[in-house]
Amino acid sequence: MRRTLPLALALPLVATAVASTTLPGASAAATPDTVQWGPCSKKATSDASDDAPDLPQLECATLDVPLDYRKPEGRQIEIAISRLVREEPSSQRRGVLLTNPGGPGVSGLGYPAVLAASGLPKKVQDSYDVIGFDTRGVGRSAPVTCDLTPEQQARGNVAPYAHTAADVAKEAKNARAVAEQCATSKTASMLPHTTTANIARDMDRIRAALGEPKLSYLGASYGSYLGSVYATLFPGRGDRIVIDSNLGPGGYDYTAMRALARGLEDRFPDFAAFAAAHPEYGLGSTPGQVRAKYFELAKRLETKPVHGMNGTLFRGITFDRLYSDANMTVLAEMWQALDTGQKPPPNPPIPNMENMMAARFAVICGDSRWPETVREYQRNVAVDRQRYPMLGGATASIGPCAFWPEERVEPPVRIGDRGPSNVLMVQNTRDPGTPLSGARKLRKALGKRATMVTADQGGHGVYPFGGNTCAKDAVTTYLTTGQRPSQDRACAAEPGK
Repeated sequence: MRRTLPLALALPLVATAVASTTLPGASAAATPDTVQWGPCSKKATSDASDDAPDLPQLECATLDVPLDYRKPEGRQIEIAISRLVREEPSSQRRGVLLTNPGGPGVSGLGYPAVLAASGLPKKVQDSYDVIGFDTRGVGRSAPVTCDLTPEQQARGNVAPYAHTAADVAKEAKNARAVAEQCATSKTASMLPHTTTANIARDMDRIRAALGEPKLSYLGASYGSYLGSVYATLFPGRGDRIVIDSNLGPGGYDYTAMRALARGLEDRFPDFAAFAAAHPEYGLGSTPGQVRAKYFELAKRLETKPVHGMNGTLFRGITFDRLYSDANMTVLAEMWQALDTGQKPPPNPPIPNMENMMAARFAVICGDSRWPETVREYQRNVAVDRQRYPMLGGATASIGPCAFWPEERVEPPVRIGDRGPSNVLMVQNTRDPGTPLSGARKLRKALGKRATMVTADQGGHGVYPFGGNTCAKDAVTTYLTTGQRPSQDRACAAEPGK
């Protein structure tokens, strides 16, 4: 959960009936005998390091699914799945709870264990087989590559801050190079099929293979869009759907990318207040002074990096650390070190960065069309640099999606209100990665299908990671009893949590 959208920075309209007609066989059932569970190795998750511990609480398996759902009997790819081991059978068992931690590009195979370790209530675990999986293109599920060089990986998924139109034009060369590498890599044939719609179809194959008539779901960040797409394509097969930290109804499109800059502006006052209340860091005695320090450091580091930390990395890591209140001390210490010319605390390496970046490009560029002219990005940068100066010059700038191959298997899925009312949305009011503004748009699109609970707190992720018991209890109650709030609910701040 803590490595979802921040990967973008720290390292940088079809109805269901149309989709089903366009892609026959999308809902074809696999047999329950398909899944053969066995122990997971320490490398069960794509982000596991060589010294990672084994995951005895998980079992793993694989499932074959069509690469192209228009040709269900054609080429198959292997999807890796996991489940949380039950200590003992439970009479409370309702079915399966499929999970997704976000991304796209992040491994979800180990996520059930992460949820359990992060406070997923026992009564939820007793109610479901908690299932994780690597989405297609990621980790152990037919991983894609863009043959990214170490330098390209270090640049990350978001362009350096563009101060001028010339900066955008310069970055276009790098963006085009990455797009061309993705289009000519050994996994290029997967690109037209590595989409959220197909990942949702894979989810339904998992449901069928497990012998379940319906599927409950818990997904966060990008997983909110994935859950919305599943609920749209398979409205009769969703049981209890919980989506957390919500993208807008367009998913991770160019609008969502630009919204990251607003997210930082929404969230930063929390850190500014924290730093101002701790004079030992020397970052300012008022929130306004702390904000001024941000721009001072970013400008200074763009001119002269400190111990390898440049302005782009500084902005990205600041954004990343604001995903959790627990990281504010570390962030303040980093700023203090940079301000005084000292070496900042080390940032742990991100394993399999190349696959994470490649898979993310495949999904976000394949799901929707992005602006294709440099001039449009230049205009948007000029707007967002003024509107959201902390990050707008980066998140509105150009990336590989501007030069993505033209082939599209199908239009984007249109999220709407057709289907049962079985979606619970939970959302922090000051979320940097998926701002409240996007969640409100998704809530409107889902209409009568959804109820939304907001928590007056900052950070990315409500359940079970956040500190607001009002919001978390709403999720637990829904998953275990099926009872949602009768109307949208705003949970007040809970100081000290």
